[in-house]
Amino acid sequence: MTISEITLVNKKKRVYKKILLGFLIVFLLFISLIGYAIYWAFYDMDRLTTGEFLTEETSPDGKYTVKAYVTNGGATVAYTVRGELVFNEKEHKSKNIYWNYREDTAHIKWISNDEVEINGHKLKVPNEKFDFRHE
Repeated sequence: MTISEITLVNKKKRVYKKILLGFLIVFLLFISLIGYAIYWAFYDMDRLTTGEFLTEETSPDGKYTVKAYVTNGGATVAYTVRGELVFNEKEHKSKNIYWNYREDTAHIKWISNDEVEINGHKLKVPNEKFDFRHE
C-alpha cells in the first residue's frame, strides 16, 4: 500500500467513527427524551389533580401548612389523598409532598417544626415526599 492509500483508509475510518458517534449521541438523546416523557406523564407529582379539600394543619412554629385533598378517579379507580406543603413565611410555590392510593381521609399530625405525619407516613419537610407509585 502506498502512503496515499493509507491516508485515504485513515480518512474513511475517521468519517465512519464520526458517523457512529453522531448516531450514538442521537440515540442517547432519544432514549433520554423518552425516559423524561414517561416520568413526566406518570410520576411527576406536580401534575397531580387538585381534588376536593379535606383538612389542613399548620406546623407548631407557623412556618408550614399541610393541606390535604381527596381525588375521585372515577368508577374504576379508588380514591387518592394528595398532601400539599404551603410555605407560610416565604414566597415559595406550594408543592406536593404526599400522594397515596386507596385513601379518602387524611390525618395530619405535626411531630416537630419540620416533621409531619400524614396517615402514618412520616416526612421531613420541605424535602421529603411520599408517593405510592415509588413504593
